[in-house]
Amino acid sequence: MLQIAVTGKPNVGKSSFFNSATASKVEMANYPFTTIDANKAVAHVITKCPCKELDVTCNPHNAPCFEGTRLIPIELIDVAGLVPGAHEGKGLGNKFLDDLMQAKVFIHVIDASGSTDEEGNPVDLGSHDPLDDIEFLEHEIVMWMYGIVSRNWVRLVRKVEAEHLDISRVIFDQLSGTGIALEDVIEALRTVSPDFGKWEEEDLQLLVKNLLNIAKPSLIIANKADLPGARENIERIKEKYPNVIATSAESELALVNAARVGLISYKSGDSSFEILEGDKLNDNQKKALEYIQTNILDVYGSTGIQKALNEAIFDLLNMIVVYPVSDEHKFTDQKGNVLPDAFLVPKGSTPREFAYIIHTDIGDKFMHAVDARKNMRISSDYELCDGDIIRIVTHG
Repeated sequence: MLQIAVTGKPNVGKSSFFNSATASKVEMANYPFTTIDANKAVAHVITKCPCKELDVTCNPHNAPCFEGTRLIPIELIDVAGLVPGAHEGKGLGNKFLDDLMQAKVFIHVIDASGSTDEEGNPVDLGSHDPLDDIEFLEHEIVMWMYGIVSRNWVRLVRKVEAEHLDISRVIFDQLSGTGIALEDVIEALRTVSPDFGKWEEEDLQLLVKNLLNIAKPSLIIANKADLPGARENIERIKEKYPNVIATSAESELALVNAARVGLISYKSGDSSFEILEGDKLNDNQKKALEYIQTNILDVYGSTGIQKALNEAIFDLLNMIVVYPVSDEHKFTDQKGNVLPDAFLVPKGSTPREFAYIIHTDIGDKFMHAVDARKNMRISSDYELCDGDIIRIVTHG
Protein backbone atom coordinates (compact mmCIF):
# COMPACT_ATOMS: atom_id res chain seq x y z
CA MET A 1 0.00 0.00 0.00
CA LEU A 2 1.35 3.43 -0.93
CA GLN A 3 2.41 5.54 2.04
CA ILE A 4 2.02 9.29 2.50
CA ALA A 5 3.78 11.09 5.35
CA VAL A 6 1.87 13.93 6.98
CA THR A 7 4.48 16.26 8.40
CA GLY A 8 5.15 19.79 9.58
CA LYS A 9 5.93 21.69 12.76
CA PRO A 10 3.76 21.09 15.86
CA ASN A 11 0.30 22.59 16.30
CA VAL A 12 -0.58 23.33 12.68
CA GLY A 13 -3.42 20.82 12.33
CA LYS A 14 -1.51 17.71 11.27
CA SER A 15 -3.47 15.39 13.55
CA SER A 16 -6.72 17.04 12.48
CA PHE A 17 -5.72 16.43 8.85
CA PHE A 18 -4.83 12.83 9.69
CA ASN A 19 -8.09 12.27 11.57
CA SER A 20 -10.30 13.78 8.93
CA ALA A 21 -8.54 11.86 6.16
CA THR A 22 -8.58 8.50 7.90
CA ALA A 23 -11.60 8.76 10.24
CA SER A 24 -9.33 7.48 13.03
CA LYS A 25 -8.78 8.95 16.46
CA VAL A 26 -5.46 10.58 17.24
CA GLU A 27 -4.91 12.72 20.32
CA MET A 28 -5.21 16.40 19.49
CA ALA A 29 -4.16 19.22 21.80
CA ASN A 30 -2.97 22.80 21.57
CA TYR A 31 0.64 22.18 22.50
CA PRO A 32 3.77 20.82 20.76
CA PHE A 33 4.59 17.11 20.53
CA THR A 34 1.06 15.81 21.06
CA THR A 35 2.04 13.07 18.61
CA ILE A 36 5.03 11.14 19.97
CA ASP A 37 4.90 8.11 17.69
CA ALA A 38 4.27 7.82 13.98
CA ASN A 39 0.58 6.96 13.78
CA LYS A 40 -0.53 4.98 10.77
CA ALA A 41 -4.01 4.52 9.34
CA VAL A 42 -5.76 3.88 6.05
CA ALA A 43 -7.13 6.77 3.98
CA HIS A 44 -8.55 6.66 0.46
CA VAL A 45 -8.13 8.40 -2.85
CA ILE A 46 -11.23 8.52 -5.01
CA THR A 47 -11.79 7.81 -8.67
CA LYS A 48 -14.69 7.07 -11.00
CA CYS A 49 -15.55 3.36 -11.02
CA PRO A 50 -16.25 1.76 -14.44
CA CYS A 51 -19.39 0.10 -13.05
CA LYS A 52 -21.69 2.95 -14.09
CA GLU A 53 -20.23 3.15 -17.60
CA LEU A 54 -20.54 -0.62 -18.06
CA ASP A 55 -23.96 -0.76 -16.36
CA VAL A 56 -22.89 -3.49 -13.96
CA THR A 57 -23.04 -3.89 -10.19
CA CYS A 58 -19.50 -4.29 -8.87
CA ASN A 59 -18.43 -6.47 -5.94
CA PRO A 60 -15.48 -4.57 -4.49
CA HIS A 61 -12.85 -6.48 -2.56
CA ASN A 62 -9.88 -4.21 -1.89
CA ALA A 63 -11.49 -0.84 -2.73
CA PRO A 64 -15.09 0.06 -1.77
CA CYS A 65 -17.45 1.64 -4.29
CA PHE A 66 -20.16 4.14 -3.33
CA GLU A 67 -22.57 5.31 -6.02
CA GLY A 68 -19.96 4.90 -8.74
CA THR A 69 -17.05 6.37 -6.78
CA ARG A 70 -14.23 3.97 -6.03
CA LEU A 71 -12.21 4.44 -2.83
CA ILE A 72 -8.63 3.22 -3.28
CA PRO A 73 -6.80 2.58 0.03
CA ILE A 74 -3.51 4.28 0.86
CA GLU A 75 -1.64 4.55 4.14
CA LEU A 76 -1.04 7.80 5.98
CA ILE A 77 1.78 8.21 8.48
CA ASP A 78 1.23 11.04 10.98
CA VAL A 79 4.78 12.09 11.79
CA ALA A 80 5.40 14.04 14.99
CA GLY A 81 6.07 17.76 14.60
CA LEU A 82 9.52 18.83 13.47
CA VAL A 83 11.25 21.90 14.88
CA PRO A 84 14.29 23.82 13.59
CA GLY A 85 17.45 21.82 14.27
CA ALA A 86 15.70 18.44 14.14
CA HIS A 87 18.42 17.04 11.89
CA GLU A 88 20.85 17.81 14.75
CA GLY A 89 18.65 16.00 17.26
CA LYS A 90 16.63 18.95 18.54
CA GLY A 91 12.99 18.53 19.50
CA LEU A 92 12.18 14.89 18.98
CA GLY A 93 15.11 14.58 16.61
CA ASN A 94 16.03 12.18 13.86
CA LYS A 95 13.52 9.47 14.72
CA PHE A 96 10.81 11.35 12.91
CA LEU A 97 12.98 12.07 9.92
CA ASP A 98 13.43 8.29 9.75
CA ASP A 99 9.63 7.92 9.80
CA LEU A 100 9.34 10.38 6.92
CA MET A 101 11.59 8.35 4.67
CA GLN A 102 9.21 5.39 4.68
CA ALA A 103 6.74 7.36 2.57
CA LYS A 104 6.64 8.00 -1.18
CA VAL A 105 5.33 11.54 -0.87
CA PHE A 106 5.26 14.20 1.85
CA ILE A 107 2.20 16.21 2.79
CA HIS A 108 3.55 19.30 4.56
CA VAL A 109 0.86 20.90 6.72
CA ILE A 110 1.42 24.55 7.57
CA ASP A 111 -0.59 27.13 9.49
CA ALA A 112 -1.63 29.51 6.70
CA SER A 113 -2.93 32.03 9.21
CA GLY A 114 0.51 32.55 10.78
CA SER A 115 -0.80 32.04 14.32
CA THR A 116 1.96 29.66 15.52
CA ASP A 117 5.68 30.38 15.83
CA GLU A 118 8.54 28.30 14.42
CA GLU A 119 8.25 25.74 17.23
CA GLY A 120 4.46 25.50 17.10
CA ASN A 121 3.61 27.75 20.04
CA PRO A 122 0.50 29.96 19.69
CA VAL A 123 1.22 33.60 18.82
CA ASP A 124 -0.88 36.56 17.72
CA LEU A 125 -2.79 35.88 14.51
CA GLY A 126 -0.69 36.78 11.47
CA SER A 127 2.52 37.50 13.42
CA HIS A 128 4.42 34.56 11.89
CA ASP A 129 5.19 34.10 8.19
CA PRO A 130 4.14 30.59 7.05
CA LEU A 131 6.64 30.78 4.19
CA ASP A 132 9.37 30.44 6.81
CA ASP A 133 7.88 27.10 7.89
CA ILE A 134 8.08 25.69 4.36
CA GLU A 135 11.72 26.71 4.04
CA PHE A 136 12.69 25.35 7.45
CA LEU A 137 11.16 21.92 6.85
CA GLU A 138 12.80 21.60 3.46
CA HIS A 139 16.11 22.60 5.05
CA GLU A 140 15.74 20.05 7.86
CA ILE A 141 15.04 17.17 5.50
CA VAL A 142 17.78 18.18 3.06
CA MET A 143 20.35 18.52 5.85
CA TRP A 144 19.34 15.22 7.40
CA MET A 145 19.81 13.38 4.12
CA TYR A 146 22.95 15.36 3.37
CA GLY A 147 24.33 14.02 6.65
CA ILE A 148 23.77 10.48 5.38
CA VAL A 149 25.23 11.06 1.90
CA SER A 150 28.23 13.07 3.12
CA ARG A 151 29.23 10.47 5.70
CA ASN A 152 32.74 9.31 4.73
CA TRP A 153 32.32 11.20 1.44
CA VAL A 154 36.02 11.88 0.83
CA ARG A 155 36.89 8.23 1.40
CA LEU A 156 34.06 7.10 -0.87
CA VAL A 157 35.15 9.41 -3.69
CA ARG A 158 38.69 8.02 -3.49
CA LYS A 159 37.34 4.50 -3.64
CA VAL A 160 35.11 5.31 -6.63
CA GLU A 161 38.03 6.83 -8.52
CA ALA A 162 40.51 4.10 -7.57
CA GLU A 163 38.20 1.17 -8.32
CA HIS A 164 36.26 2.82 -11.19
CA LEU A 165 32.96 2.33 -9.39
CA ASP A 166 29.59 3.76 -10.43
CA ILE A 167 29.01 6.92 -8.37
CA SER A 168 25.22 6.53 -8.64
CA ARG A 169 25.43 3.04 -7.16
CA VAL A 170 27.67 4.25 -4.33
CA ILE A 171 25.25 7.06 -3.42
CA PHE A 172 22.33 4.66 -3.68
CA ASP A 173 24.05 2.29 -1.25
CA GLN A 174 24.63 5.19 1.16
CA LEU A 175 20.88 5.87 1.13
CA SER A 176 19.87 2.29 1.82
CA GLY A 177 16.68 2.20 3.85
CA THR A 178 15.34 5.57 2.69
CA GLY A 179 13.12 4.13 -0.04
CA ILE A 180 15.00 6.00 -2.76
CA ALA A 181 15.50 4.06 -6.00
CA LEU A 182 18.69 3.84 -8.03
CA GLU A 183 16.83 5.42 -10.97
CA ASP A 184 16.08 8.45 -8.78
CA VAL A 185 19.77 8.86 -7.97
CA ILE A 186 20.73 8.59 -11.64
CA GLU A 187 18.18 11.25 -12.58
CA ALA A 188 19.30 13.59 -9.81
CA LEU A 189 22.95 13.26 -10.85
CA ARG A 190 22.03 14.72 -14.24
CA THR A 191 21.15 18.00 -12.49
CA VAL A 192 24.62 18.64 -11.00
CA SER A 193 28.20 18.82 -12.20
CA PRO A 194 29.51 15.41 -13.29
CA ASP A 195 32.90 16.16 -11.73
CA PHE A 196 31.94 14.74 -8.33
CA GLY A 197 35.58 14.67 -7.22
CA LYS A 198 35.49 18.47 -6.96
CA TRP A 199 32.12 18.81 -5.26
CA GLU A 200 31.88 21.18 -2.33
CA GLU A 201 29.25 20.97 0.43
CA GLU A 202 26.92 23.16 -1.64
CA ASP A 203 27.10 20.76 -4.60
CA LEU A 204 26.27 17.77 -2.45
CA GLN A 205 23.40 19.61 -0.80
CA LEU A 206 22.04 20.61 -4.22
CA LEU A 207 22.18 16.97 -5.31
CA VAL A 208 20.27 15.93 -2.19
CA LYS A 209 17.65 18.66 -2.70
CA ASN A 210 17.08 17.63 -6.31
CA LEU A 211 16.99 13.97 -5.32
CA LEU A 212 14.29 14.64 -2.73
CA ASN A 213 12.21 16.55 -5.28
CA ILE A 214 12.39 13.56 -7.58
CA ALA A 215 12.05 10.69 -5.12
CA LYS A 216 9.97 12.26 -2.32
CA PRO A 217 7.82 15.05 -3.79
CA SER A 218 6.00 17.38 -1.38
CA LEU A 219 2.51 18.80 -1.33
CA ILE A 220 1.99 21.93 0.78
CA ILE A 221 -1.23 21.95 2.80
CA ALA A 222 -2.16 25.51 3.72
CA ASN A 223 -4.35 24.68 6.71
CA LYS A 224 -6.59 27.00 8.76
CA ALA A 225 -7.50 28.61 5.44
CA ASP A 226 -10.63 30.22 6.92
CA LEU A 227 -8.78 32.36 9.47
CA PRO A 228 -8.05 36.08 8.87
CA GLY A 229 -5.01 36.70 6.70
CA ALA A 230 -4.83 33.11 5.46
CA ARG A 231 -6.06 33.82 1.91
CA GLU A 232 -3.40 36.46 1.35
CA ASN A 233 -0.70 34.13 2.68
CA ILE A 234 -1.92 31.29 0.48
CA GLU A 235 -1.61 33.48 -2.62
CA ARG A 236 1.95 34.38 -1.61
CA ILE A 237 2.81 30.73 -1.10
CA LYS A 238 1.36 29.75 -4.49
CA GLU A 239 3.55 32.34 -6.17
CA LYS A 240 6.65 30.56 -4.86
CA TYR A 241 5.66 26.88 -4.70
CA PRO A 242 3.89 24.76 -7.35
CA ASN A 243 1.90 22.27 -5.25
CA VAL A 244 -0.26 24.10 -2.72
CA ILE A 245 -3.78 23.28 -1.48
CA ALA A 246 -5.87 25.39 0.88
CA THR A 247 -7.52 23.29 3.58
CA SER A 248 -9.55 23.38 6.76
CA ALA A 249 -9.02 20.10 8.55
CA GLU A 250 -11.27 21.10 11.43
CA SER A 251 -14.12 21.83 9.00
CA GLU A 252 -13.67 18.44 7.36
CA LEU A 253 -13.73 16.75 10.77
CA ALA A 254 -16.94 18.56 11.71
CA LEU A 255 -18.64 17.61 8.44
CA VAL A 256 -17.50 13.98 8.57
CA ASN A 257 -18.71 13.63 12.15
CA ALA A 258 -22.05 15.28 11.39
CA ALA A 259 -22.53 12.97 8.40
CA ARG A 260 -21.58 9.92 10.47
CA VAL A 261 -24.44 10.52 12.92
CA GLY A 262 -26.92 11.32 10.15
CA LEU A 263 -27.30 15.06 10.69
CA ILE A 264 -26.13 15.95 7.17
CA SER A 265 -25.46 14.27 3.85
CA TYR A 266 -21.82 14.83 2.93
CA LYS A 267 -18.96 13.02 1.19
CA SER A 268 -15.35 14.10 1.49
CA GLY A 269 -14.49 16.31 -1.44
CA ASP A 270 -18.02 17.71 -1.86
CA SER A 271 -18.50 21.45 -2.31
CA SER A 272 -21.64 21.51 -0.16
CA PHE A 273 -23.72 19.41 2.21
CA GLU A 274 -27.42 18.78 2.80
CA ILE A 275 -28.95 19.09 6.26
CA LEU A 276 -31.03 15.99 7.01
CA GLU A 277 -31.98 16.44 10.65
CA GLY A 278 -32.30 20.19 11.06
CA ASP A 279 -34.55 19.88 14.08
CA LYS A 280 -31.78 17.99 15.91
CA LEU A 281 -29.22 20.75 15.40
CA ASN A 282 -28.78 23.38 18.10
CA ASP A 283 -28.04 27.02 17.27
CA ASN A 284 -24.28 26.63 17.67
CA GLN A 285 -24.21 23.64 15.34
CA LYS A 286 -26.25 25.50 12.73
CA LYS A 287 -23.92 28.49 12.95
CA ALA A 288 -20.88 26.23 12.64
CA LEU A 289 -22.23 24.54 9.52
CA GLU A 290 -23.17 27.90 8.01
CA TYR A 291 -19.66 29.19 8.76
CA ILE A 292 -18.05 26.19 7.04
CA GLN A 293 -20.23 26.60 3.96
CA THR A 294 -19.58 30.34 3.69
CA ASN A 295 -15.90 30.55 4.64
CA ILE A 296 -14.53 27.25 3.31
CA LEU A 297 -16.75 25.47 0.79
CA ASP A 298 -17.95 28.58 -1.05
CA VAL A 299 -14.46 30.09 -1.09
CA TYR A 300 -12.27 27.07 -1.90
CA GLY A 301 -14.73 24.57 -3.40
CA SER A 302 -14.10 21.95 -0.70
CA THR A 303 -12.33 21.52 2.63
CA GLY A 304 -9.28 20.46 0.58
CA ILE A 305 -8.65 17.20 2.43
CA GLN A 306 -9.74 14.77 -0.29
CA LYS A 307 -8.25 17.02 -2.96
CA ALA A 308 -4.90 16.83 -1.17
CA LEU A 309 -4.90 13.03 -1.05
CA ASN A 310 -5.86 12.73 -4.71
CA GLU A 311 -3.30 15.25 -5.86
CA ALA A 312 -0.55 13.55 -3.86
CA ILE A 313 -1.22 10.18 -5.46
CA PHE A 314 -2.49 10.96 -8.95
CA ASP A 315 -0.49 14.12 -9.71
CA LEU A 316 2.71 14.07 -7.67
CA LEU A 317 3.25 10.30 -7.86
CA ASN A 318 1.64 10.07 -11.31
CA MET A 319 -0.45 6.99 -10.53
CA ILE A 320 -3.41 5.55 -12.41
CA VAL A 321 -6.05 2.97 -11.44
CA VAL A 322 -6.27 -0.37 -13.27
CA TYR A 323 -8.77 -3.19 -12.69
CA PRO A 324 -7.66 -6.84 -13.17
CA VAL A 325 -10.26 -9.45 -14.18
CA SER A 326 -10.25 -13.13 -15.10
CA ASP A 327 -13.23 -13.02 -17.49
CA GLU A 328 -13.03 -10.14 -19.97
CA HIS A 329 -16.64 -10.69 -21.08
CA LYS A 330 -18.25 -10.39 -17.66
CA PHE A 331 -15.54 -8.26 -15.99
CA THR A 332 -15.28 -10.78 -13.16
CA ASP A 333 -12.66 -12.66 -11.19
CA GLN A 334 -12.57 -16.46 -10.95
CA LYS A 335 -15.31 -16.40 -8.31
CA GLY A 336 -17.68 -14.30 -10.38
CA ASN A 337 -17.12 -11.03 -8.53
CA VAL A 338 -17.52 -8.01 -10.81
CA LEU A 339 -14.59 -5.57 -10.85
CA PRO A 340 -13.43 -6.82 -7.45
CA ASP A 341 -10.02 -5.13 -7.27
CA ALA A 342 -8.59 -1.73 -8.12
CA PHE A 343 -4.81 -1.24 -8.20
CA LEU A 344 -2.78 1.96 -8.10
CA VAL A 345 -0.20 1.62 -10.87
CA PRO A 346 2.54 4.04 -12.03
CA LYS A 347 1.55 5.80 -15.24
CA GLY A 348 3.43 4.26 -18.13
CA SER A 349 3.29 0.73 -16.72
CA THR A 350 2.93 -2.19 -19.13
CA PRO A 351 0.69 -5.27 -18.72
CA ARG A 352 3.71 -7.37 -17.74
CA GLU A 353 4.67 -4.85 -15.04
CA PHE A 354 1.05 -4.78 -13.89
CA ALA A 355 1.12 -8.58 -13.59
CA TYR A 356 4.05 -8.31 -11.18
CA ILE A 357 2.22 -5.62 -9.18
CA ILE A 358 -0.68 -8.04 -8.71
CA HIS A 359 1.56 -10.94 -7.67
CA THR A 360 5.10 -12.13 -8.41
CA ASP A 361 3.86 -15.55 -9.57
CA ILE A 362 1.49 -13.93 -12.06
CA GLY A 363 4.33 -11.81 -13.40
CA ASP A 364 6.59 -14.82 -13.74
CA LYS A 365 3.90 -16.73 -15.69
CA PHE A 366 2.80 -13.78 -17.84
CA MET A 367 2.00 -14.61 -21.46
CA HIS A 368 -0.11 -11.73 -22.73
CA ALA A 369 -2.95 -9.42 -21.74
CA VAL A 370 -6.46 -8.61 -22.92
CA ASP A 371 -8.20 -5.23 -22.89
CA ALA A 372 -11.58 -6.25 -21.45
CA ARG A 373 -13.40 -3.17 -22.74
CA LYS A 374 -12.35 -3.81 -26.34
CA ASN A 375 -12.18 -7.60 -25.93
CA MET A 376 -8.87 -7.68 -27.76
CA ARG A 377 -5.34 -8.77 -27.05
CA ILE A 378 -2.84 -6.02 -26.31
CA SER A 379 0.92 -6.05 -26.67
CA SER A 380 3.17 -6.60 -23.67
CA ASP A 381 4.59 -3.08 -24.12
CA TYR A 382 1.17 -1.42 -24.27
CA GLU A 383 1.03 1.61 -21.94
CA LEU A 384 -1.81 1.13 -19.48
CA CYS A 385 -4.38 3.91 -19.17
CA ASP A 386 -6.35 5.11 -16.16
CA GLY A 387 -9.47 3.01 -15.75
CA ASP A 388 -8.25 0.12 -17.91
CA ILE A 389 -9.80 -3.29 -17.22
CA ILE A 390 -7.20 -5.93 -17.96
CA ARG A 391 -7.13 -9.72 -18.06
CA ILE A 392 -3.66 -11.20 -17.54
CA VAL A 393 -3.20 -14.50 -19.36
CA THR A 394 -0.62 -16.80 -17.76
CA HIS A 395 0.91 -20.17 -18.55
CA GLY A 396 1.11 -23.18 -16.30
